Amino acid sequence: MSAYAYIFVMAGVSYLIRALPMTLLRKPIKNRFIQSFLYYVPYVTLAVMTFPAILDATQSQWSGAAALIVGLVVAWLGADLFKTAVTCCAVVFLLELFLC
Repeated sequence: MSAYAYIFVMAGVSYLIRALPMTLLRKPIKNRFIQSFLYYVPYVTLAVMTFPAILDATQSQWSGAAALIVGLVVAWLGADLFKTAVTCCAVVFLLELFLC
């Protein structure tokens, strides 16, 4: 199959995913469960794509896991995204510098 066929199939699937809900669902969704489900879908999708990359982006999975734990703690304590990212990078750098 050529690359153009793959591109057209991907474009069609992407279009259908966006167009079908607009055409089929005309009324506002009133079910609280479905509203809650749809609210959390982007966050879950982002977490599912990001979590494996956190562990595999480093030379050892231990430094990635340590950075994940430190990042969760720093974010829980109220640090913004930049401070959390810098802290996680520093943890990975120091662990891989001295332990690997």
